[in-house]
This record gives sequence, structure tokens and C-alpha cells, in this order.
Amino acid sequence: MLERRQYKIGKYDIVAQPAAGSMHMLRYTVLLNGKRLGALLSVPTESDCRFLEAPPKVPPLKIFSVTFRPGRPRKDAQKNGAEGGESGPVIPWTIKNQQRY
Repeated sequence: MLERRQYKIGKYDIVAQPAAGSMHMLRYTVLLNGKRLGALLSVPTESDCRFLEAPPKVPPLKIFSVTFRPGRPRKDAQKNGAEGGESGPVIPWTIKNQQRY
């Protein structure tokens, strides 16, 4: 069974101890001045430790139902498939009146 190890990366203290329910994986706990910043299951770099100390700002989430409002068509609006009777999509570079299989 693996033992608990402790080492430093820059100003951060790293404590490596066996992960719960695993024989070979380690859980790396990141500490700064005795305060726990977080834990990782992979060996942390100094960049990972800085990210745990000060994560970047995340913009607020926009709700899809509020941002997507197609509206309702008017009563006198023409339907999309009203002219020509073609069932497929309109492709501008095709030959007019060409038969499709």
C-alpha cells in the first residue's frame, strides 16, 4: 500500500495520499499557508496550483429560452413552401427546373 508523501512546488505544499477505493492512485491535496485550496488526482504543476488559488472569472450563463425568441408569424404571412412546389432546399447555384431524383 502507498504511503502519504509531502513536498513543495513553489510556495504551495502538496500532500499525496492514497485515493479512497484505489490501490495505486494518489490524491494530491494543494495547501497554501496551511489552508486547503483543492485536491487533484493527477500530479499538479505550479500553474494548476495558481488556478486553484485564483480561478478565472466566468461570465454569467445566458438562458437559451430568453435569448432565442423567433416570434409568431402574422396571419397574412405567406408560407415558405408556397411557390414552385419544390420539396427540397433552395440552392442558388443549381440549374433552374432541373429534375432531382
